[in-house]
This record gives sequence, C-alpha cells and structure tokens, in this order.
Amino acid sequence: MVFTQSFTALAIIGGAYAAIGPVADLYIANADISPDGFTRSAVLAGTATNASFPGPLITANKGDHFQLNVIDQLTDTTMLTSTSIHWHGFFQAGSAWADGPVGVSQCPISPGNSFLYDFAIPNQAGTFWYHSHLSTQYCDGLRGVIVVYDPSDPFADLYDVDNESTVITLADWYHTPAPSAGLVPTPDATLINGLGRAVGGNATTLSVINVVQGKRYRFRIVAISCDPNYIFSIDGHNMTIIEVDGVNHSPLEVDALQIFAGQRYSVVVTANQPIGNYWVRAQSSAGPTTFDGGLNSAILRYQGANVTDPTTTSIISNTLVESSLHPLENPGAPGGSGPADISLNLNIAFANAQFTINGATFVPPTVPVLLQIISGARLATDLLPSGSVYTLPANKVVEISIPGGTVGAPHPFHLHGHNFDVVRSAGSSVYNYGNPVRRDVVSTGLAGDNVTIRFNTNNPGPWFLHW
Repeated sequence: MVFTQSFTALAIIGGAYAAIGPVADLYIANADISPDGFTRSAVLAGTATNASFPGPLITANKGDHFQLNVIDQLTDTTMLTSTSIHWHGFFQAGSAWADGPVGVSQCPISPGNSFLYDFAIPNQAGTFWYHSHLSTQYCDGLRGVIVVYDPSDPFADLYDVDNESTVITLADWYHTPAPSAGLVPTPDATLINGLGRAVGGNATTLSVINVVQGKRYRFRIVAISCDPNYIFSIDGHNMTIIEVDGVNHSPLEVDALQIFAGQRYSVVVTANQPIGNYWVRAQSSAGPTTFDGGLNSAILRYQGANVTDPTTTSIISNTLVESSLHPLENPGAPGGSGPADISLNLNIAFANAQFTINGATFVPPTVPVLLQIISGARLATDLLPSGSVYTLPANKVVEISIPGGTVGAPHPFHLHGHNFDVVRSAGSSVYNYGNPVRRDVVSTGLAGDNVTIRFNTNNPGPWFLHW
C-alpha cells in the first residue's frame, strides 16, 4: 500500500573490493557466481569491471550528498532485465522521486539506460542498505549495504574498530532464478558476507571475520534477505546494541538477536576470549535451520588462531526483546499517550495465491503514483492502484495497527520516507508511548499480536508500506 501526503562482468563474492560513494556509477550486470558451491547466473551490482554479491559497500559521512548513477547492463532474460534501486532507510525529504520503488516513485530503468539518484542526507547517520525494488529481483542478487558515518558519533568511545571489515550481511540464497522459483521458494543456503554452505554440498569456504584480542568492534549486522529472519549470535561473545535501523539507542547487552529482512543493528563486541576460532551463527527461519557442517555460519577468527573451522558451542540465555530498546535522542512516540489524529487498522489476508491489505492487492500501476500526483490527481479515489492508496493530511500523528498471524508469519513491514515508534511490539500486549523503539522495519508477529506504530506525516510524498 502507498501513503501520499499532499556488460559481462567479473563476479566477486563476499564483497571483496573497496567501498564506493557517495558519488559513484553503480553498474547492474549479470554474471555467474557460486557463493555456496552451486553456480548460477545472478543480478549483481558493481563497477564497470567488477560486480559482486553483496554489491559494493557504499559509504558517506553525515551531511553528504549522494549522486549514484545506476547503469543497467542486464542481458540474462531468465531474470528481470529492467531494474530500480531503493536506498532503504533514507527519508528522501524533498527527493521522493529518488526513493526507487517501481510503480510508486518511478518507472523501471530499461537495459542500456541509466538513472541518476541524487539526494541529500542532512540529518541521518548509521547503517542502511540498497536493493532492487522491481518485483522480486533483489532475490537474484541485487542487494548491498550503505554506511553513513557520524564524525560526532555519541558512541565513539565504546569501540575501536568500525570499517568495511565490520559489516556483516545475512542473506538467503536460491539456486533457481526468482521469476521461476514460485510464490514462496525455500532458500537453499544462508550466506554471511556473501558466502555459505548448502545442504548436500561441499564444505565450501565460509566468511571469516578477523579480530584482534582486546579490541572492541562495531559490527553492523544487516539482514539483506528476501524472506527469512535469523537468530544471530557469536559463540562465547556478548553484543551491546547501540543502533537500530539508523537510529541511536541506549546501549543494551544481549547474546543473541532476531533480525528480520531489512532490519539493521549495530552491536559492540569485545574480543575478550582466548585466541581461537568461534562460530558466527545465523539460524534461518526457512530452509536449512541447523548448523551441521557449517550451515548458517561464518567464522570469528582471532589474530594468531589456526586456520580451521571452529569447534565452539552455542549457549544463549539473553535474546533481544524488542520492547527493551529505547532511543537515545528525543524518545517518545508522536502525540504521547493521547489519541492519534488518524488511526488505521491493516488486516492482512491470503487467498487465491495473493495477499491483500484491507481487501486490496497492490499491483504496480503503469504510471507511478508520483507521476499521477504531478499530473493533478489528489484524492485516493483518483489514484491507482485502487484500494491501495491512502491519502494523509500533513503534519499529523498517524497510528497504524497490524494484527499478526497471517500465512507465513511473522512478516516484517517497512515504511518508506519515515521511521516510526513501535508502541506495541510483537510478543507483547503492552503499549509504550514514553520511549518505544524507533525503527523503519518491524515484525508484525504471530496470531494474537497487534503490532502498533506511530509516525508524523512530516515528509510529503508517496511512500510505500509493505513487507
């Protein structure tokens, strides 16, 4: 649903080359890769000569201006050859046209053409990501991470290392191209930083995260998955959460966290264990769920340790509870505990192989919603797709409730153009208006849940809300 307010490439897996940005050409091309030992063609992002999975890390500093020229060189017709990119987590204030979702803010970029995404980030820093926003194309590989560094980071004294080596991506991987994989395919492997192992496959190389004993690391954990969520942990090490979806939060120590597609966490981990190798685990909610033979795993390796697979075991006793997270700056939901200006309830249903929200299925219109508005349409009844567009007045408090338990639950929901305060989290019946977690992707939970979010309509444009 949408809210409106008035080339042949050399493929690299594991993100094995330098970061780019904030001004860069981003080439989208096809190449064969085998991140889990199975070779397949993929849709990849990179430079003119190198494409990778995940795509290259894009970096910037708070206040920078992005100019990212996306160049479509796709040729493999077993997958989509047009494309678009969504820069997930950026508000795009004054630049809704650069948000990326096909049918909402733009038409797709056709092969042989390019599109310049030109936008500013005056007040945002943290961990973000980018991915195709055309149908299910990103499941074929077009996904990567964006880090915006804050020179005045309030947590800078908590860690020693925060660079390209401390980004950790969690991804589902499929051996069948998305257009022919079916409605809800089962992942063949979990990839951590672009590498993993598949059931019945060889003991392929796993990603290694190198640390030095005594150092403190800011790991930026990014779920770039299409479908599964993960229980993430590092054997023998606690994690202190300091950032949630680009928002600083009061430090909270855990030893495991559940992370849904599109969510990001920055955690501080101290390398305070004996020199050795430790399993990094991402237990998937779909596909292979064990760690046998290195499935769903990577390696944390201390400097001086032998180059071998770990033999450590997992002991988890303090998994993250989302409602325990509290924003560091300006806590409190819009409108406080008083009634919202606008309250919406979104009922999710599934029938005839289609999901609906309040009875409507979003089908991308041939003319993007933004262009319909520019052409003069203003009322929801004037905008296509019918039933999927809600008009909201500016500068009002909106509260949205989403009952859980839909087929395939729990589902993550993402709101473009905003973050929001989660006044009721999945797994809880408590409403917290004083200092709820603030983020841009939330799990809607299971049957009996009624996840509730609040935000201000302070950023005009057509904004997608979806999973």
